[in-house]
Amino acid sequence: MRDLKQLVKAYDVRGVVPDQWDESLAYAFGAAFVEVIGGNAVVVGHDMRPSSPSLSRAFAEGAASRGADVVEIGLCSTDQLYYASGSLDLPGAMFTASHNPAQYNGIKLCRAGAAPVGQDTGLADIRELVESWLDEDGKVHVPASDAATGALSAKETLDGYAAHLLKLVDLTAIRPLKVAVDAGNGMGGHTVPTVFAGLPLDVVPMYFELDGTFPNHEANPLDPANLVDLQAKVREVGADIGLAFDGDADRCFVIDENGDPVSPSAITALVAEREIARAQAAGEAQPTIIHNLITSWTVPEVVRDRGGVPVRTRVGHSFIKQEMAVTDAVFGGEHSAHYYFRDFWRADTGMLAALHVLAALGGQDRPLSALTEQYNRYAASGEINSTVADQAAATEKVRAAYAGQDGVTVDELDGLTVAGPDWWFNLRASNTEPLLRLNAEAKDPAKMAELRDGVLAIVRA
Repeated sequence: MRDLKQLVKAYDVRGVVPDQWDESLAYAFGAAFVEVIGGNAVVVGHDMRPSSPSLSRAFAEGAASRGADVVEIGLCSTDQLYYASGSLDLPGAMFTASHNPAQYNGIKLCRAGAAPVGQDTGLADIRELVESWLDEDGKVHVPASDAATGALSAKETLDGYAAHLLKLVDLTAIRPLKVAVDAGNGMGGHTVPTVFAGLPLDVVPMYFELDGTFPNHEANPLDPANLVDLQAKVREVGADIGLAFDGDADRCFVIDENGDPVSPSAITALVAEREIARAQAAGEAQPTIIHNLITSWTVPEVVRDRGGVPVRTRVGHSFIKQEMAVTDAVFGGEHSAHYYFRDFWRADTGMLAALHVLAALGGQDRPLSALTEQYNRYAASGEINSTVADQAAATEKVRAAYAGQDGVTVDELDGLTVAGPDWWFNLRASNTEPLLRLNAEAKDPAKMAELRDGVLAIVRA
């Protein structure tokens, strides 16, 4: 019997092909998606992985077997699929495993208008229905449906996606910029040429060839090792900025003219400033900005300085999107370089964040390092993982060591967050591995190092 609980994660479907899943299961997921989510049409897209075309076609045929017409948009980035879901007002399915290695594939699902589908919003129900169609040997037996089979049709959405983004950020008057872009052989190689076409940008492309075997490096810019090539290219060609996209191009990382990474917290603060100003110009007095609890303290400080209202959430896109819907926030940012926009159906799009950074850089004369210096107010540890058998016990030891100190506050919005007058740290347990994740920040580097080392000594004792 296949264990679908290993395949169906908190927010998506993801596993090794064909060991954990294949076309027969993709067909079943398509049928179950229509039965659970409803609607008479869906939109389906896929990335450049070798297994993606056949898996997405099987899903489409499964959806059609339940009476849904299927709009296949073919090769696309995840945020291009969200554009299609939003603009067509249809539920959607994106076949990708994002930054995972080549043998993986997965499905990101959404309701009409790019609203997320997670465990609590339909994904658990879809999994249970698929499980009911498996026999003892794990073979799939999808029952016949009384519905007339839906039609499959193809639609091009890349031009519309690009036009929509460029309506939200004006780059026509910026100074010329040299931009090195590392697509990592992922979907940035598909979207960047169309989105950047006609702009005053001299693009230096790296690894734009679509290749789901990732022959140059993993398409995961969160790992510093995967930024080394781009950093070297920026210095070599004298680029004003470097952009690195992950495999499905929904995240974007930024490198300054010196080849140094710009933290996602700094990008969040920069984009928040711009989105606040835009909303205020349209008559919105106090625009709301969402940030997760391990972005820098700089973010809420900047938001308040600009007349916005910062709202702190748990880590994870479902929490960000839910809070954006409740508060009608204009923008949300995470430490992992996921950026969410109200004008993009509250979905995440690294490309729109990149356009904001290019507009800010090109709209003035300073280099990117000088432009972003104002957002570097604290020293940060970055995320540090520790393998711990008893995560709860280790967390309690840390709490006991720090919670009783004068002027120290503790909260448990997501893991354990401990804060002093000019420092904080967060310790969170992984949902899927025996890991504790530490993020620490302080006003000066020495205090941050002391804090980081002190917590790690307790955790790893």
